[in-house]
Amino acid sequence: MVQEPHSILFSLALVVLAYVIGSVPFAVVVSKLMGLQDPRSYGSGNPGATNVLRSGSKTAAALTLLGDAAKGWFAVWLAERLGTPSLSWNVVAMVALAVFLGHLFPLFLRFRGGKGVATALGVLLAIEPLLALATVATWLIVAVFFRYSSLAALAAAVFAPFYYVFGSGLAWYAQGPLTVAIAIIVLLLIFRHRANITRLLNGTESRIGSKKKAS
Repeated sequence: MVQEPHSILFSLALVVLAYVIGSVPFAVVVSKLMGLQDPRSYGSGNPGATNVLRSGSKTAAALTLLGDAAKGWFAVWLAERLGTPSLSWNVVAMVALAVFLGHLFPLFLRFRGGKGVATALGVLLAIEPLLALATVATWLIVAVFFRYSSLAALAAAVFAPFYYVFGSGLAWYAQGPLTVAIAIIVLLLIFRHRANITRLLNGTESRIGSKKKAS
């Protein structure tokens, strides 16, 4: 069924709003509120929870992680709750991508954002809580055994779309547009971790709990 003009405009508004929500740089906001150095000025320069942790403040890192995940969850949750017969899963999928892209290329940081791990988790949590749980479990297992945060994030990301597809009919019902959205998010995550992948292959990636020089 063809959407009416007002439905199309509403859908577009949701997507734009999702991008703006995703653009909120919690790493920078939290660091500023707590009187810490801008995370873009030390470590990897990445405005994300892992780099904020290098400031020495676990509280700031935890708040950044929570904020980045919450914005991913909220944008998708909002799209799902405001859904009407004229709003399809295509719109929810576009919202999921928009909030994730907002984090990667934030309007408020001259389009230089983080890697999107926490925001992606928030998106998965809104899509299916059990899917997010399975993804977190994968991260924990890889992190505990190999002690590489980046490797754990990559492994969890790669498994996420497979969990979503193969869990359909058992724990949830997969939607085609959301499957595509999750797959695109995973590809973008891998792309954003390309430097980490190079360091993993070279054996120079820092392990969890170790000090890391600026890169």
